Amino acid sequence: MSEPIRVLVVDDEDRFRTTLVKLLGAQGFHAEAAPDGVQALALLSEKPFDVVLLDVKMPGLSGQEVLPRIKEIAPDVEVLILTGHASVDIAAQMIAGGAADYLLKPCPLDELVGCVRAVYDRRKAVGPR
Repeated sequence: MSEPIRVLVVDDEDRFRTTLVKLLGAQGFHAEAAPDGVQALALLSEKPFDVVLLDVKMPGLSGQEVLPRIKEIAPDVEVLILTGHASVDIAAQMIAGGAADYLLKPCPLDELVGCVRAVYDRRKAVGPR
């Protein structure tokens, strides 16, 4: 059996973050969480992740500020943007900056799981950057 997909959930909303980690765990993922960009960058420096679910609007460092730093630390990690503040401009900027895709919060669990698996599978098919 292959190892579970390692997912880092980065979101400042405690309840959403905790719930998402539990739901992803129940789906067979290895999920961890960070409440902000600084802690996310620290975790990414310490251990490997396959996919990062990154909120856009957070206190301190925004998702837009964290994304390029994630790509410096872990260039092979796939980043999915999670936002409750739909903005085509921001989503386009973040995809141009290396994000794989974006989802609007709240999104159905099956859609989120499908998206995580899809970007992970795409990364595996392409191989390391």
